[in-house]
Amino acid sequence: MRKLQGPTNGKIAVTGSLAFDLIMDFPGYFKDHILPEKLHVINISFLVGDLKKQRGGCAGNIAYTLALLGHQPRVVAAAGRDFGEYAEWLREHGVDTSGVHIFDDETTASCFITTDRADSQITGFYPGAMKRAREISLRNSVEQEHGWVIVAPDDPAAMIRHCCEAREAGLRLVLDLSWQVTAMDGAELLECARGATVLILNDYEFAVFQEKTGRTRNELLAEDLEMIVVTLGDRGSEIYVRSGEQHRIPTAKVGNVVDPTGA
Repeated sequence: MRKLQGPTNGKIAVTGSLAFDLIMDFPGYFKDHILPEKLHVINISFLVGDLKKQRGGCAGNIAYTLALLGHQPRVVAAAGRDFGEYAEWLREHGVDTSGVHIFDDETTASCFITTDRADSQITGFYPGAMKRAREISLRNSVEQEHGWVIVAPDDPAAMIRHCCEAREAGLRLVLDLSWQVTAMDGAELLECARGATVLILNDYEFAVFQEKTGRTRNELLAEDLEMIVVTLGDRGSEIYVRSGEQHRIPTAKVGNVVDPTGA
């Protein structure tokens, strides 16, 4: 394992996955090629009409967006031997990559997404170097002046470690569990959330979180969290604060709808 070099200023650290998204468009419909009576021996190939390889991963996406907002966040994450061009692109766009750990015996995580004309998707995810993120110490990858750390979806063991070390270092924690809420049990979810400044989940994920932990929203705010943000898709989002404040945030109006696959 080796760390990348680069500028080290910035007040926000971002942990999470780094990945390549390989997005393919199938010009037909999956349903036309799947025989229900043969699901037990399914073996189908699709000729795709388009292939795009994009830079992705939760940490990469969040850090790039923060850079657009004028910050220089430091990414603390695991990547493979093929990450060089992606790392250079991040640096060119204002992201501090000095916290990226390169595992030369691994390739960077990759997501393979095929979408048909009905927007149905078949996805495969290869974790690659991401499964080594649990070997990274957040404590040794940030300075006290960072102040804030965002823990985004990653190897579950890494997320737990990063949350614990963020608390120990006195950093304010923004916890974005996202799809990894299904990979952890209730005790692990509470271990991540304990003492966090902000917990972010969509409405379905938050329901899973509450069921697994046995905690209501009010109990979480009273005992563990300062703020909960629940996203509601095209209905915007809701923000709940320990003080009792509640805010409903509408969706932003856009001129053109853009395919968010891989974002």
